[in-house]
Amino acid sequence: MQTIDLTEVGLRETNATLHAQSGDTNQTVWEIINPRGSHAIACGLNAPIEVTVRGSTGYYCAGMNQQATVNIDGSAGPGTGENIMSGKIVIEGDASQYLGATGHGGLIVVKGNASSRCGISMKGVNIVVQGNVGHMSAFMGQSGNLVVLGDAGDALGDSCYEARFFVRGEVKSLGADCEKKEMRPEHIAFLKEILAEAEIEADPSEFTRYGSARNLYNFDVDNAGAY
Repeated sequence: MQTIDLTEVGLRETNATLHAQSGDTNQTVWEIINPRGSHAIACGLNAPIEVTVRGSTGYYCAGMNQQATVNIDGSAGPGTGENIMSGKIVIEGDASQYLGATGHGGLIVVKGNASSRCGISMKGVNIVVQGNVGHMSAFMGQSGNLVVLGDAGDALGDSCYEARFFVRGEVKSLGADCEKKEMRPEHIAFLKEILAEAEIEADPSEFTRYGSARNLYNFDVDNAGAY
């Protein structure tokens, strides 16, 4: 394992070192100590490496991630995993607002709770939250899946497109054009697979599926009040 002390090396050099890794590297396991809530740690990675941050992080940790696995041994600040393309992010604590915003792929796992706008404008990312999510989660969600083992706040899935939401607990309210959906065998199978990948044990049959009612895809004056 390669260990980097962020207080000694600095953020710019730390990220440059990680960016220099490629698919041919034999230095595949990295540890960052003393993050002290720094912003933009491990952003823009594009190699099949594993990075563990020993502590809590600030804004945009692991943003634009490709291929890498990033573990945060603490809580994560706003915008963690923003625009993730592939790979995996695991947060042992809580996640602040707009987790995984605009994410196109990959998996984000939160062992604690996630704040407001979790998965906003998601475009293919899978997000699994073991606790609760805040208001307006998955706002304008286009594709991908948000799986919540706890409760969801106000306006879940507001103005969503084809993203899917699976919630085991209570939903305070649904957003515009979001509705409860039937749970079919393929959804149970998907939940079994994604929960196993997230290393979280739960019964898929306890979840409720939500998604777009598809009334706002095109403007219709009869639906003007819902926009």
